[in-house]
Amino acid sequence: MATQRVSDVMTSDVEVVRPSDSLRVAAEKMRVLNVGPIPVCDGDELVGIVTDRDIVIRAVAQGLDAERTQVAQAMTRGVEFVYDDDDLTQAAQKMRASQIRRILVLNRKKRLVGILSLGDVAAELSDQESGRTLEEVSAPSQPAQP
Repeated sequence: MATQRVSDVMTSDVEVVRPSDSLRVAAEKMRVLNVGPIPVCDGDELVGIVTDRDIVIRAVAQGLDAERTQVAQAMTRGVEFVYDDDDLTQAAQKMRASQIRRILVLNRKKRLVGILSLGDVAAELSDQESGRTLEEVSAPSQPAQP
C-alpha cells in the first residue's frame, strides 16, 4: 500500500481571517462555519491562528470590545504546521507531541493549503495508530516544571 500523504485527507477549502479583522468578524465566521479555530493570513502569508478560546480568554475576559479589537491582538503566533506532502503518520505524531486536534497544512512555499483534523487522521490510519493519537492528544498536559 502506498504511503498516505497529508494532502490525501486534509480539508483544502479553508476559510481565513486577516490580522486587521475585528474579533466579532472572526467569531461570526466561526459561528457560520461551526468551527473553533481559524487561520490568520496577511495576504497569502500565514501569520497565526485564532480560536474561540483565544477570543474569550484574551479579549472578552479582559473587557476588550470585540468590535474594536483586532484579531492580531488575540491570535496565537508561531503555530504548528505540517506540509501537504508529509506522511500522514508523521503528521499524527506531530499532533500527538503537540497535543493538538487540528494542524495547519502548508505547501513547500509556506502557503496555507489546508487543515488536518484528528478526525481526518482517525479515518485513514490503522485503528491502533488512530487510537493512540486520540489518546495522546486528549491526555491532560503536564504543567511546566520550574
